[in-house]
Amino acid sequence: MPDEPRRQARGQRRMAELTDAAAVVFAQVGYAKATTNAIAKQAGVSPGTLYQFFANKEALADALGERYRTELAAAHQKAFDPAAAHLPLPELVDRMIRPMVEVNLANPGFKALFGGAGLPEYLTAPTRALQQAVTGKVAEVLAARAPKLPSDQLQTSSAVATQIFAALLGTIVSSPADTRETWITELNRALTGYLAPILAEAGEGEAEPAEYR
Repeated sequence: MPDEPRRQARGQRRMAELTDAAAVVFAQVGYAKATTNAIAKQAGVSPGTLYQFFANKEALADALGERYRTELAAAHQKAFDPAAAHLPLPELVDRMIRPMVEVNLANPGFKALFGGAGLPEYLTAPTRALQQAVTGKVAEVLAARAPKLPSDQLQTSSAVATQIFAALLGTIVSSPADTRETWITELNRALTGYLAPILAEAGEGEAEPAEYR
């Protein structure tokens, strides 16, 4: 059946379009107020077409969650590689920042959707766990760079670094493209300035670079 692969490809494209439309509607009005009619309208299809692929908005949220978790896990692999732990500190921080910024830019509204109210717990729990894993990933990199760093300091510093990132992430994602790099630089400056003396006290890494003072 030579047309079968084409039909499958068209079906996959349609599912992706519907999922994209759901992301827009969920971001605009929230999960509780979103309707399949609004999602179908956003996608430019009839509600009947939507129901050929998704039974309800919960199924759409499930598909969004799976996509987001896949992309977030891939970003974690790129961002938090202990093998890169001994790069110059600003370069290491940049390596951790950018994949995480990129995945959030590629998925606007996902953090609000999966961190907000209204979604069933079975949908929010896996995504929330993956988001919370960032602190542990940061700790793995810092431990590889500074193995003499005391465990309690390692956990505290990783948590603080994650909070610094989270505090500026919304500004970076919402800023115009022509100013975004400025905010990423400032985030790097803040994280480097925080981590440099901690790593230096542990006998690893370098003092804060002059350009970051």
